[in-house]
Amino acid sequence: MTPTLATVLTPTPTPVVTYYDVSTGERVELSGVTLANWVAKVANLLVDELDAERGTRIRIGLPSHWLRTVWLLGAWRIGAVVTDHDAQIGLSGPELEADEPVRLAASLRPLGGRFPTEPAGFLDTAIHVPSSPDVFVDLDPPTPDDVALDLDGRTTTHAGLLAAAPLTDRVVREPQSLAHDAADLVAALAGGGSLVIVAGAEPADLDRIAQQEHARLDDRRR
Repeated sequence: MTPTLATVLTPTPTPVVTYYDVSTGERVELSGVTLANWVAKVANLLVDELDAERGTRIRIGLPSHWLRTVWLLGAWRIGAVVTDHDAQIGLSGPELEADEPVRLAASLRPLGGRFPTEPAGFLDTAIHVPSSPDVFVDLDPPTPDDVALDLDGRTTTHAGLLAAAPLTDRVVREPQSLAHDAADLVAALAGGGSLVIVAGAEPADLDRIAQQEHARLDDRRR
């Protein structure tokens, strides 16, 4: 069976994504098992509650964050297209900026906390995702030639993302674009690597966290 982004995630006990917010002290670690559980819940919410299907266009308006990785994989799990325009479903952060027909919002509070009150016109992901089923049954899986990303005027298929060089080690990343986060996530999943995403960090923070996490400090700036 030819792999797609719906099948690239393996539910391993080792960390796939670790997220730090230096300003709040938050640290969230997602193993392959935990990430797979989140992805199944997002996929079920999209299909069962929001009528999404293969080819549905979803805008993920979140910064580099562990929830961004969850929603990327959740969208790809059902064969949806992650896009920055002409979307049917829009996911906003706490700024509540979305004009799509279906609107969701994530507070980005530590540990995936809820908004104090569900925002008018939005579904609070912290309410609706956890209550979704843990197992997703895929009735119309994506193919390698399906579009996975449509960002900044460029489309990339499942096969195109998977064709990039795999990431085999553990790497520290600072916040970056959605397209770069998507590519890094796929590379890590394909190569058995791991991402440590660090927000709000000074150079000394990055050095410290890299040592703590036994990770390679990447010097790219995006």
